[in-house]
Amino acid sequence: MAFSISLPSFVHPQLRHVVAKMSLFDTILFYVVHLVDKFDLWHRLPVLLGAAYLGMRRHLHQRYNLLHVGKVTGKKYDTEEFTYRTADGTCNHPADHLVGSQGTFFGRNMPPSTSTYGLLEPHPVTVATKLFERRKYTDCDSQFNMIACAWVQFMIHDWNDHMEDTEQVELRAPRDVAAGCPLKSFKFLKTKKLSTGSPDLKFGHLNSRTPWWDGSVIYGNNEGDMIRVRTFKDGKLRVSEDGLLQHDDKGIPISGDVRNHWAGYSLLQALFVKEHNAICDMLKEHYPEFDDEKLYRHARLITSAVIAKIHTIDWTLELIKTDTLVAGMRINWYGLLGKKIKDLLGPKFGPVLSGLVGLKRPRDHGTPYSLTEEFVSVYRMHSLLPDTIVLRDLKSTTSEDKSLPIQKEIPMSEMIGKEGEKRLSKIGMEQMLVSMGHQSCGAATLWNYPSWMRNLIPHDIDGDDRPDLVDMAALDIYRDRERGIPRYNEFRRKLLMVPISKWEDLTDDEEVIAALQEVYGDDVEKLDLQVGLHTEKKIKGFAISETAFFIFLLIASRRLEADRFFTTDYNARTYTEKGFEWVNKTETLKDVIDRHFLKMTEKYMRCTSAFSVWNSDPEPRHYLPLYLRPAT
Repeated sequence: MAFSISLPSFVHPQLRHVVAKMSLFDTILFYVVHLVDKFDLWHRLPVLLGAAYLGMRRHLHQRYNLLHVGKVTGKKYDTEEFTYRTADGTCNHPADHLVGSQGTFFGRNMPPSTSTYGLLEPHPVTVATKLFERRKYTDCDSQFNMIACAWVQFMIHDWNDHMEDTEQVELRAPRDVAAGCPLKSFKFLKTKKLSTGSPDLKFGHLNSRTPWWDGSVIYGNNEGDMIRVRTFKDGKLRVSEDGLLQHDDKGIPISGDVRNHWAGYSLLQALFVKEHNAICDMLKEHYPEFDDEKLYRHARLITSAVIAKIHTIDWTLELIKTDTLVAGMRINWYGLLGKKIKDLLGPKFGPVLSGLVGLKRPRDHGTPYSLTEEFVSVYRMHSLLPDTIVLRDLKSTTSEDKSLPIQKEIPMSEMIGKEGEKRLSKIGMEQMLVSMGHQSCGAATLWNYPSWMRNLIPHDIDGDDRPDLVDMAALDIYRDRERGIPRYNEFRRKLLMVPISKWEDLTDDEEVIAALQEVYGDDVEKLDLQVGLHTEKKIKGFAISETAFFIFLLIASRRLEADRFFTTDYNARTYTEKGFEWVNKTETLKDVIDRHFLKMTEKYMRCTSAFSVWNSDPEPRHYLPLYLRPAT
């Protein structure tokens, strides 16, 4: 029930309307969050207070930033008959068999844009050329390596992809920028737009992947995909003798999702195929009565949970490198009481004390699970991709800091598609993994979008080359506008964040301000979301913007708490005793690498996480307990 109350003077004028629909409790939370935001304080607070702020903000987003698109049309079913992840994502939600399945609508975190600006205002190619085009490669130092970069695509291809229409769109470069564009024009398919049958959000877009954290990146999104990757012997997946993916007659890798594949992405798919097959061996040893189907189903459950856990308490903590986020993400998985108490007593004390994983029942906060249009948008991180892959010489002696000499550099354009698969086969799994571990990836900033991606051969869903080259930098801008993603300032308001009123609120870089004025004039409302995310001043330790992070904050929890196999059925009965133990003992990607490449990390890795640059310093030892630490 909404509660009428006089608004404090510190509430930003453009956010006053949001209080009208809030309950008294939510209004108080909003005041606290907004006051902290006004002084840019939350990341400067001691760890426990910072985590409390994030908990309050997440609650508000769960209440006001989850919008269902389409109707609920599924049926109830017996969950005891489906104690495994299905090929197409059906039969996960306990009361509706279609929720989260392939071909369902993307949800939203906010209503579609109300902007009156047109699809070509300003022209996407102009934005790409004047604000995105890489001038000089900027890396993110030792915080994030190329394994972490490839992991982004590894996850995106597990979660979401928009279904396309059959109608093409053509973008032509405006005259004033055409000379500097690799493509003077390019064609691509429109996003398929369908009626939802709902009076609120009348149109929506379909997800051609399964949005659950179900490992579909290696298992596929439907029955046909699953059949293609399986051996149908001992539950295992197909893999070549050298440990890499097998290929079909066209040279396309055989894996769950092969669209827009490149060598680093295929490498991670192969690594987790090895993980799946190793789990099958373990299960067969301990449960000899299991047939091929049971081995496969249990191994998929276990592997998917390992991937989700690594993303939650390893990858994310390198992306957003602060003690507050270490606390927050570990609370998501283990709860405030921590791993030891949860291992000893089980998930008995609710989501705060025992974590989201292992809840008695899934929680969707009144909105059926899906991933959202805005989530897709903030996960556009193409600027992380470099110009070359730097191969290291594994035959040489490592230095004291475990550095390796450079053997050669290979242009990224030669590491994508079928040519990239051929090169990966020659390089080998071990050299590629170590080399990616030692190479820093790009920074999420302006003027750092890979030039080779502005003249790119895209793939269709089967991994085949499409006939038309595309400018991905311009396409990223167009897609957001086409799908009704609010522009930067509107996005922030709808996310309960303080909007900007001038370019200086976004950055103090005079060159960037001049470039923004050239493209958008003085109209901050016209600023595209992608440009804002890449321009925004970053919090210390953050590889992404704060605006993008608040979407992550909401969805990272939702992927776990809405999934039956991370809540009700996250137990030894469903996963088997040994499978449950496997997940519980795996904490990081380093654990997976150590399982399959003996002594690799011991020999070549100096840092703490396999997602940091491998010859960088390890995390310093802390003598103060995590929750008692000041801000980092």
